[in-house]
Amino acid sequence: MRKLASILFWSIISAAFIGPGTVTTAASAGSGFGFDLLWALIFSTIACLVLQEAAARITIVSGMPLGRALAQQYAGQTSRLLVLLLVVGAIIIGCAAYEAGNILGGAAGAALGTSLPAELLSILIVVAAGLLLWFGSIRFVALALGGVVALMGFAFLATAVMLAPDLTAVARGALLPALPAGASLLVLGLVGTTVVPYNLFLGSGIAGSSSLTEMRFGLSIAIVLGGVISMAVLIVGTAVPVPFSFASLQKILHDAGGQWGAFLFAFGLFAAGFSSAITAPMAAAVTARDLFGAGEQSWQERAWRYRMVWLAVLLTGLIFGLLGVKPIPVIILAQALNGILLPFVSIFLLIIVNDRRIMGEAGLNSMLLNAVSGLVVLITIVLGVLNLLKAGTTAPPGPLIFATAGAISVLITYPVVRKIRAVRQA
Repeated sequence: MRKLASILFWSIISAAFIGPGTVTTAASAGSGFGFDLLWALIFSTIACLVLQEAAARITIVSGMPLGRALAQQYAGQTSRLLVLLLVVGAIIIGCAAYEAGNILGGAAGAALGTSLPAELLSILIVVAAGLLLWFGSIRFVALALGGVVALMGFAFLATAVMLAPDLTAVARGALLPALPAGASLLVLGLVGTTVVPYNLFLGSGIAGSSSLTEMRFGLSIAIVLGGVISMAVLIVGTAVPVPFSFASLQKILHDAGGQWGAFLFAFGLFAAGFSSAITAPMAAAVTARDLFGAGEQSWQERAWRYRMVWLAVLLTGLIFGLLGVKPIPVIILAQALNGILLPFVSIFLLIIVNDRRIMGEAGLNSMLLNAVSGLVVLITIVLGVLNLLKAGTTAPPGPLIFATAGAISVLITYPVVRKIRAVRQA
């Protein structure tokens, strides 16, 4: 019973990354490239588990959430303010990017089941989320909507089985990495929708009541299940014709599960967007508080600084909704932006779990964990640099892009390795 409770507790993380972004990005990957990008979801799931375990371990071992540990790690250094501004900026920008996708995705889900215009639905979502954040506890609402999102996930699993995909093609896509032309943005998006930077801070913040053993068991099962659901979404997406749309995906679910399948998708997509529209601004505010104002009255939940952060993130999403921006490109762009921001956060995380002053001997990363974590961080750096280079107006040829991305990644890795060696010996 205790193990089941641990799985349910840590399912908060998998519920957080199975939102409109996961549905859009994974289904778009399946629609455009078949099973070829399944490997990216497997890598993303492993990366998510490695980084979330490290973030939770920091809190359990040191008694400090990730934001506070980061601030202490750079205490007394001239670079402290710059580092903290970089991290909090990355998290807030990432949350704002996600918030746009959350609101637009939630509105798109509601629009599939109603005749209301998307602009009005966006306003209703923002007002409801803002009222919950301003006035009271959202625990019950978050749990209820999390259950709906889980039901939608199981609907995708059932639909994926009903579609009877070619298992040989599924295995090939899962085990043999390939990067088809035009797929790099989606690969980065798949990483960004699974390994969410602000989830690292949230996961660290809720870990205080767990033991290392309980955390590792519950977190592993929850994240693996979340990864499997994401893969099911991609498999369902292979049946959707290009260009991908929510309406065409709903039709697939309707054909497989009847009217209830279509309704479950519409309501589940709305619930995923609405619940994430609450957690994203809250995560931004929690991160800013941990970094700059832990213990200060002006950063308490009802204080103006705390509210100013989440309100700014919430309003960013509303602006996109009122502009009538098409939701799918914005959601994919949000995932890609977070995939670029992820290397910065994961580098700082890797340094902290190697800091003997913060982690002690018991919580310090082992050589094996460093090897796995280092590989995850290196790949996130390569993907981030790769996408930045390809975004240029005059992008160089493919082989040159990969060579340049590799060289820049090595240059970034060298000072990080030196820093890790220094803090391990402190």
